[in-house]
Amino acid sequence: MRAPGRAERIADAGPGPGIAPVGAVPGDLTRLQILRSLGTGLRGLTEAEAGDRLARYGANTPPALRRPSWPLRYWRGLRDPFTTVLFCLGLVSALVASWGTACVILALVTVSCVLRVHGEHRAERAGAGLRALVAATASVQRRDAPGARPRVREVPADDLVPGDVVRLAPGDVVPADLRLLRARGLTVQQAALTGETAPAPKHPVDAPDAADGPHVCFQGSSVATGSGTGVVVATGADTRFATVGADPRARGRERGPSAFDRSVHGISWILIRFMLLTPPLVLMADAVLRGRGLATLPFAVAVAVGLTPEMLPVIVTTCLARGASLLARAHGVVVRRLPALHDLGAVDVLCVDKTGTLTLDRPTVDPDRTDPEALHWAGVAAWWTLQSAELPDPDPLDEALLEATGPEDWEAYDGIDALPFDPVRRLATAVVHGDGPGGGLPPVLGPRRLPAVHTLAVKGAVPEVLERCALGDAERARLLVRAERLAADGVRLLGVATARRPARARAYTPADERGLTFQGFVAFHDAPADTAQDAVRELAAQGVTLKVLTGDHPATAARICRDLGIEPGEVVLGADLAGLAGPALAERAAGATVFARCTPADKARVVTALRSRGHTTGFLGDGVNDLPALRAADVGVCPRDGVDVARESADVVLAEKDLTALGHAVAAGRTGSAAIASYLRITLSSNLGNVIAMLAAGLLLPFLPMLPAQVLVQNLCFDAAQLSLAHDDPGEEGRRRPTVLRPRAFLRFITGFGALGALADLATFGVIALVLPGALGEADQAGFHGGWFTENLLTQALVMLLLRSGGRARTPVRAAAAGLAVVGVLLPFTPLGPFLGMTAPPAVFYGLLALVLGAYAALLVLLRRRPVRARCRAARP
Repeated sequence: MRAPGRAERIADAGPGPGIAPVGAVPGDLTRLQILRSLGTGLRGLTEAEAGDRLARYGANTPPALRRPSWPLRYWRGLRDPFTTVLFCLGLVSALVASWGTACVILALVTVSCVLRVHGEHRAERAGAGLRALVAATASVQRRDAPGARPRVREVPADDLVPGDVVRLAPGDVVPADLRLLRARGLTVQQAALTGETAPAPKHPVDAPDAADGPHVCFQGSSVATGSGTGVVVATGADTRFATVGADPRARGRERGPSAFDRSVHGISWILIRFMLLTPPLVLMADAVLRGRGLATLPFAVAVAVGLTPEMLPVIVTTCLARGASLLARAHGVVVRRLPALHDLGAVDVLCVDKTGTLTLDRPTVDPDRTDPEALHWAGVAAWWTLQSAELPDPDPLDEALLEATGPEDWEAYDGIDALPFDPVRRLATAVVHGDGPGGGLPPVLGPRRLPAVHTLAVKGAVPEVLERCALGDAERARLLVRAERLAADGVRLLGVATARRPARARAYTPADERGLTFQGFVAFHDAPADTAQDAVRELAAQGVTLKVLTGDHPATAARICRDLGIEPGEVVLGADLAGLAGPALAERAAGATVFARCTPADKARVVTALRSRGHTTGFLGDGVNDLPALRAADVGVCPRDGVDVARESADVVLAEKDLTALGHAVAAGRTGSAAIASYLRITLSSNLGNVIAMLAAGLLLPFLPMLPAQVLVQNLCFDAAQLSLAHDDPGEEGRRRPTVLRPRAFLRFITGFGALGALADLATFGVIALVLPGALGEADQAGFHGGWFTENLLTQALVMLLLRSGGRARTPVRAAAAGLAVVGVLLPFTPLGPFLGMTAPPAVFYGLLALVLGAYAALLVLLRRRPVRARCRAARP
């Protein structure tokens, strides 16, 4: 069967009379066939046709991310394990008519959800303030009516439609996917799509063999040099810009549980099992030993609440929201997803895209590998090509040449003519006259004042320049080998040559670029971002391993790594990863530092492989080609000037062009994580000790060791004091290491210190029995309750100071601990004491209690300083 030809594909292209739908235009049609299939011509559309197509195809905007509704945001907040358990305990409390407990628990759940939703909404608003359009306006050729002359006009890029004829000039952002109709010296920066820093030459191809090539300019790229005219073939969601991130082959695996989910949720479910087991155990023990049965149900619920870190959602949200607010104000970092700040603190591997993140996305002359004479003539060629050809702006290489030279190089000559860069010739030539710096005036020839000689200053691709030089084969081969050696060191080269020709009045042509004298090479390297080296050094000091994932040349990637103090090692190419999967891929990803020639899917696979090895992995990228990796990482980071869709996909946005802000964000994440770990360590150790003592007392005493209202008041006082931990500082040591909460080691920690707290409680029971003999019987229950309530709050004040992260506690923590101790001592003396079923113990009790607390504090300090505590410090940052 004969394959369908172009004519058949045009006929089948779309529903309209000869007009193909967006994205359905075959890429290998000739220019005339493309125009016919789109129902347009070289003169462009009429305004009426453009309006009809805008209504038909929609605005030229990338598909927006759907914002979750407010009810959905609250529902996501309730899905936190502890929040869910608290909600269930509140309902159980209501069922057993413990209305005070139920109201307080449900209030905590509400506050936690409100804080989380408000923080994320505020971050979303800040991110919206950074959003920029892909292209604000476009130069479009349209007609007012079918017979009218076409006029070039500026229209909003959103109003472009398939079939529009668009003109491009240097500095323009390509507003839609275009098929080129005409071009002159056109080169396009498309690093956001491909990761390559070198501008890509673009020119029309009458009969291309593929939809992707030099004849197509994609939305989101920018014009570096030259000019061109193209017809719009795709807009909105059908552009390459919009579809790269949606390509299922480029997505990789969906992001699994983040570091925050794995750490906090792992601990949560271990404790939830304890909490679910505790009430039945209390009920059964009381039924067997005391015959109280369901009468102890409120106490059993209170015991479960006592074991629950009910303020965890509030503490987590408060710590992260405070850190995010400080980052936004002080360092211009917008945290769009609050748990991402915790993930940043836990990051131990950060993958970065090179172009536009570690580098400035523009070249710089490398003086160590550049021939001085070649640099002089290259500067002359750049300046006078720009002036004589009346180009509006220099391209990145010419801009680097003009920065490396100066007026003393250019102004010693007068420009005669110029042959701008042509992607086919790959050369640019300036024709000048003059004797150069320090030279004399040219002589007079004939009736016109003409110099005796014109000088051609030629620069361009090395093979093309050498081909036009008067060199022997051996010398040309030697220079090509030298150029290959320099290129292998990660630099880009221009060849520079000159020729002296008799002065003439007629124009110069490419045929004059022959018999040249080779002057040497000009070498360029990517300029590192101003703060990149400081950021790399700071991240290394924080224990973060950097890996570079780029679509650029391997030598270029290795060179920028060496410039920044990163040892590149063996560079892995994206093609080398194609046959790897599972453990083999993970091992290769963990062992290499630089990955070059990576596709978007390659980047996502490397990130996913690193996460599979247990690394908390971040990704810093700014282009469309970085979208899959941003989505696959534990936390995605995007600079302010990244493309719009990359900023929308990132968890963290750097609002300032300062990479050291990333180090500050990591430190803030570790500070918040340390506060969360401190809360968990303090509250769970204390609560577990109290529960153990409560269960033991419940089995030994003829009355409830602590009334449900007393449990609730004690927990409220303790939790309110622990809100101060959000203002604590773990110190430099705490910020130097990634923060990871390992459930098993964490459980060993709280079990050990919880048992120590239970011993202190049991010692207190002995003191109470000594000073109040009737307190262990039903005669003086209020005295027992008052003494144990005081001891509980005092021991909780001690663990706030001694089990927290870092060195000396900050003033808010010390003040909160002192306030908690004061409440514990004074509350039984107030009218609220009898109301809660407590009376103040005698004065001698406080003296003996001080001895117990002194011994308890000494043991806490001793155990924290023992070397074996390293096994139990998984909750520490």
